[in-house]
Amino acid sequence: MTSTEARMAPHGASSSEPLNGWSDAPRRGRGFSLRTLIVLRWLTIIGQSAAILTAHQGLHFPLPLWPCLIVIAISAAVNVGAMARVRRLEASLPDGRTTAIHLGFDIFQLGVLLGLTGGLENPFCLLLVAPVTIAAAALPARQALMLGVLALIAVGVLFFWSEPLPWRPHENFHLPTLYRLGMAMALVTGVVFTAGYAWRVAADAEKLELALATTQDVLQREQRLAALGGLAAAAAHELGTPLATIQVVAKELQRASAPDSDAAEDAALILQQAERCRGILTQLSQQPEGDDALYADVSLKALLEEVVEPHRGFDLAFDVLVKTPPGQPAPRVRRMPEVIHGLSTLVENAADFAKTTVRVQAVVDAGWIEIEILDDGPGFAGDILPRLGEPYVTSRPQGKARQALAAQIAAAARPSKSRALASGTVEPPIAPSQGGMGLGFFIARTLLERTGGSVSVGQGLPQSEAKAAPRGARVAVRWARPALEVAA
Repeated sequence: MTSTEARMAPHGASSSEPLNGWSDAPRRGRGFSLRTLIVLRWLTIIGQSAAILTAHQGLHFPLPLWPCLIVIAISAAVNVGAMARVRRLEASLPDGRTTAIHLGFDIFQLGVLLGLTGGLENPFCLLLVAPVTIAAAALPARQALMLGVLALIAVGVLFFWSEPLPWRPHENFHLPTLYRLGMAMALVTGVVFTAGYAWRVAADAEKLELALATTQDVLQREQRLAALGGLAAAAAHELGTPLATIQVVAKELQRASAPDSDAAEDAALILQQAERCRGILTQLSQQPEGDDALYADVSLKALLEEVVEPHRGFDLAFDVLVKTPPGQPAPRVRRMPEVIHGLSTLVENAADFAKTTVRVQAVVDAGWIEIEILDDGPGFAGDILPRLGEPYVTSRPQGKARQALAAQIAAAARPSKSRALASGTVEPPIAPSQGGMGLGFFIARTLLERTGGSVSVGQGLPQSEAKAAPRGARVAVRWARPALEVAA
């Protein structure tokens, strides 16, 4: 199975980008749809009109009827305009900015109406809390804070200026200044604490939603990997018979050919490679034992050399570096098969696309071990990068796979090389595979994250070090030291 993945022309991704699928970004409200705001305002208009008309006609309170109705009519006109906009756009998606503007207008309209009907002496001043609470639950922090400040300004203005509270004729109703100050403080407290409570509840709900989405994403990736594991076991079973047939035919061809002929050398090479395939399939179908050598601990440099070694032998320079704090030795790490396979896949990616240089370096500090794989190739494709790490995502040109295979066969057919390979004295290097199914990076990322690593991608070698191209690809895997290091 070859690696995936996504390189591009020189304009690749230049900054590191996490691949975990979630982040610790602050909560971002999305607002309400315009239709919801329109419905809420119509309900507010109906309630305000009923209260004004009841106080004037039913209770015969001497209030400024026409100014109050004009304020309510302006609100109705704004709502009619919003309805026209909804029909024109034929869409009503949530929009935080639109929600903030409409809620700000509602605070202003309610403040003017309260100023005409008694200010803080009017019991309906409690309604100033509602728009701010809605904003805290649905909008980003900056917009919600601005609306909260607007409500507090309205409270301050109403404390110092308002028309007298309408009351029965020939009766005077006037609240003491201290009581009005208490009403103002109660409104301020209500706005702050109610909005803060709504903000925290909404933030916790969004965190739960994010956690659920993250869990579903992890489960989907685990299910995909499990399905690939079953596919590998099935492939190991199904390919056993064809490989046995290939070996039988190759042995017959070897016996029928002269000992030093090209046909005999080719048959020996086929036998060797078929046996190698059988060993790979055996590893796929077996579960390693707990005392297997794969679980031994090795030095960090030895681990990197083991990962890089199968890919040496081409016209590429492989640099293996380990950087530790001054005076500290390189740590010994667990030789886990997930780490070896995942890193080997990433190195194979870099070797496939590098121009001249591939660097594999480990950076160790007090709390972390980070392994970086950098190359001076074309870099990651901009359209592939957001989906990198998903299965069946690749930008490898499939035509190059046939070219690489033809080149490998032609090279193996040369007598000197075929004789060495057939005799077993030279192990053939793994040829770069320019075609793939788009599974390599997905499997590598999943295996590395199972060990506690965090995978990120970005720009490759610096311009001063990239010989053939100013940019390339960088894949970094970062572990907390206890997850990878062997305890002393």
